[in-house]
Amino acid sequence: MEKLKQIGNPLSRLEGVQKVTGSAKYSGEYNVPNLLQGYIVNSTITKGKIIEIDEKAARSLKGVIEIFSHKKRPKLAWFDIMYSDMDAPQGVPLKPLYNDEIFYNGQPIALVVAETFEIARYAASLIVVKYEEETFKTDLITNLDLARPPKKGLLQLIMPTPEIKRGDFDKSYSNSNSQYQGQFIHQEQHHNPLELFATTTVYEGDGKITVYDKTQGTNNCQVYIGNVFGLHYKDVRVISTYVGGGFGSGLRPQYQVFMSVMASIALKRNVRVTMDRAQMFTFGYRPKSVQNTKFATDKDGKVVALYHQALCETSQYEDYSENIVNWGNILYPAENTKTDYQLVPLDNSSPLDMRAPGGSTAMHAIESTIDQLSYQNNIDPLEFRILNYSERDVSTDKPFSSKELMQCYLQGADKFGWNDRNPAPRSTKRGKRLVGTGMSSGIWEVMTIPTRASAEIDAEGKLTVKSAVTDIGTGTLTVMTQIASDSMGVDIEDVNFIYGDSSLPLSPIQGGSYTTGILGSAVKAACNKLQKTLFKIAKKMDNSPFLSSKFQDVEFQGAEIFLKNDNSKKIAFVDIVAFNGGKNIKEKKFNSLNNSKKKKYTSAAHSAAFVEVEVDEELGVITVTRALTAVAAGKIINPKTAASQIKGGMIWGISKVLFEETLTDHNFGRHLNTNLGEYHIPTHADVHQLDVIFVEEKDEIINELGIKGVGEIGLCSMSPAIANAIYHATGKRMNNLPIHFNELI
Repeated sequence: MEKLKQIGNPLSRLEGVQKVTGSAKYSGEYNVPNLLQGYIVNSTITKGKIIEIDEKAARSLKGVIEIFSHKKRPKLAWFDIMYSDMDAPQGVPLKPLYNDEIFYNGQPIALVVAETFEIARYAASLIVVKYEEETFKTDLITNLDLARPPKKGLLQLIMPTPEIKRGDFDKSYSNSNSQYQGQFIHQEQHHNPLELFATTTVYEGDGKITVYDKTQGTNNCQVYIGNVFGLHYKDVRVISTYVGGGFGSGLRPQYQVFMSVMASIALKRNVRVTMDRAQMFTFGYRPKSVQNTKFATDKDGKVVALYHQALCETSQYEDYSENIVNWGNILYPAENTKTDYQLVPLDNSSPLDMRAPGGSTAMHAIESTIDQLSYQNNIDPLEFRILNYSERDVSTDKPFSSKELMQCYLQGADKFGWNDRNPAPRSTKRGKRLVGTGMSSGIWEVMTIPTRASAEIDAEGKLTVKSAVTDIGTGTLTVMTQIASDSMGVDIEDVNFIYGDSSLPLSPIQGGSYTTGILGSAVKAACNKLQKTLFKIAKKMDNSPFLSSKFQDVEFQGAEIFLKNDNSKKIAFVDIVAFNGGKNIKEKKFNSLNNSKKKKYTSAAHSAAFVEVEVDEELGVITVTRALTAVAAGKIINPKTAASQIKGGMIWGISKVLFEETLTDHNFGRHLNTNLGEYHIPTHADVHQLDVIFVEEKDEIINELGIKGVGEIGLCSMSPAIANAIYHATGKRMNNLPIHFNELI
């Protein structure tokens, strides 16, 4: 019998109708009776202490229920114990309303709770705060002398920031044939998902609460709430069915969760707290960075010396670190390598993982440096990368579990028409516009994290699979349904994937491009275990055709078990459940994925981006006219949703190079463009032809399904490819992002 083939099917999103019709409910939209609304008051100074909070005018306003601050708040377990969430860096997390100390501009200092949102917001504007201000430092560039290595802690032991020292870099660089030294500055970026951060806390009584939250990890949020408020984890239920964009902003519980739960427990009422757009700029961001590179080649164009340094900002209370300097030597096997990663503590909030954290920052510096060396050696940029192609990860002396970057180069170049270009910079024009083409490599690590899933068959023969995982818009609901359908041998219409609820089997936060790989493997494992249980029960049934058969003798298809050599001998799932007394048959599976075999390999997804740009010679305006990204990311479960992920990363690459930056007035330590009118991102008119190729790649090491993930890899190669195309168009190497058009005139 022909098997179901949902894996590889470009299925449209199963929740698409709900989202486009508005019936999908987000965390700030649940209809809750007798709901109070909270509005957060933020600090207007950057560093210092609160001297006085005058709440008289606000409290006299009709409809105001309560005002919480460090002077009036319930006693919390948070303040008595050390605690870190799943994504917390080394240090002490921000404790809202802990005391009178101010760490950064915009820090939450009070919460007004009222009968309506409008009353709460207006009352908040009536609160007068007096401060004792202190001298502060918020500018990375003027404080590089404060740079130091990240502090060592538990996170550093689990996920150390790698530093590489191989060979004799200084000697090799000095004696090399061709050298390039560059400095690359990336400005801050804020996530800005369309959905604002909101938390609706339902007070259930008896120490129980239900929390509807915008989060990328229901279990992470559950543990956070339990630790902060001294609640038993089972008494805290976190639901996050739909998330209107995350990009990393929801990896850590944001402070509106704290405010909402605190007020709900203290008042024994249902409370919703929603941030406005400006408040979305008061936590988490891609940190500003300064990177210094020094690469050198021999007379044949082989990279023989590689130096990469990164200096990045962090807060005064946490050491947020990113993997930036490790990628270069994985891609290019220079025998003489030296890397250096340091942090600059500033009076800012803690940075936070933002799509392709570290990788997207690093690749611009690495691939721009490689591109420049290709021109200095008079070798085509693509040929130069092929010349320096690595078949082994020399930084760890491990083989790759699989690597099809070469096919990304070849197939991408062929479809893009790379060989048709005039290789000389500033050689091609369309009217008054300079035309340039550029390309870049991309790489992103494949991570494995323990996760659970359960699978059960009901009396109607339908399959239900459960996980606490969220779906932040990546298509998790759809691809897990596809995996479950194929794994169990059930028609996709008969599969129900239940997710986004902390009461379901444990799931880590959704991020890092690992969700499909780790959860998909757990779903498959749960289904396999369920199949064995069904088969075991089926063998006990009267006149069972499987009495003398082994598990490997049967197959599962259409909610039935067949003998492989005789399809006429079969038992339906519904009959097996009926024999079981009509009770659902259920199995859980814990999938740690920490096998010793994988530890012997480097596992990564790869990409190659090819870009064409036009640059107006008089105005300096840059247009990305077309782009193509070829991706090798193992098994692609759903080409439609995967291509959507890659295109989203490509668009963000355009945004990173040409539009996005958070502007800060360092005289006040305050962000200036805290709205979508002045925080520039691409519009439809800025995005033109985008193509995606998935290169076939088989990986039997990383997980049972061979999945690597595609969330980040589309962004990693896009930004440097645009910058390299601009160089080819203009002859100017642009090392600071975003690029301002006046720099090209």
